[in-house]
Amino acid sequence: MLNLLRKDFIALKSSLWISVLHFVIFSVTFMPQLDTSLYFIGIITAFAALSLGTAIDIKNNSHQFLITLPIRRNQIILAKYASAVIYAVFWIVVSFAVHWLANIIIPELGKPNYSLADIIISIEITLVLASIYLPLFYALNKKGATVINSLFIVSFIIFAQPTTYMINNINESGFLNQLTFLFPVATLALFGASYYLTTKLFARRAI
Repeated sequence: MLNLLRKDFIALKSSLWISVLHFVIFSVTFMPQLDTSLYFIGIITAFAALSLGTAIDIKNNSHQFLITLPIRRNQIILAKYASAVIYAVFWIVVSFAVHWLANIIIPELGKPNYSLADIIISIEITLVLASIYLPLFYALNKKGATVINSLFIVSFIIFAQPTTYMINNINESGFLNQLTFLFPVATLALFGASYYLTTKLFARRAI
């Protein structure tokens, strides 16, 4: 599986500038406006990296090549889910670091002091989105995958403000700290169920 992960990162390396550009655009857009910008910048950039990786797979016909090798299909799927975790952790930690520096360099932004709980919640939300996205990607054809990517990005834009309002209310009620420890169980269960479903879908799929 390590070789499959290495394949994903090598393929993504040439398009790394796109993920960096996403991060910069989202930072400029959300940081001055939202107290919950840590969530949106990290989550959207991580998800964009995941969808970019799947788009590269389609462009390079990666799955058609991989199934000719002595590799089980569930290993291919497992590597993709592992990539989703790595993208989530990396970009959300980067988002946290940028917000921490912003508080020092530009205190006028008035960003809140984010904590480990905020990082964990952001990672969990990203994994929930990946759990929904990956089965849909493997269930549909190339055209369907393009539609899914577009729908997810549009959904982020539409639901950004309502989600911000909800997160602020949760923060004010003190319920966020409770979610930090309750949500992981549900997230891991969903992530595992999603992996199981995706392996079944990919096993039946003719490539």
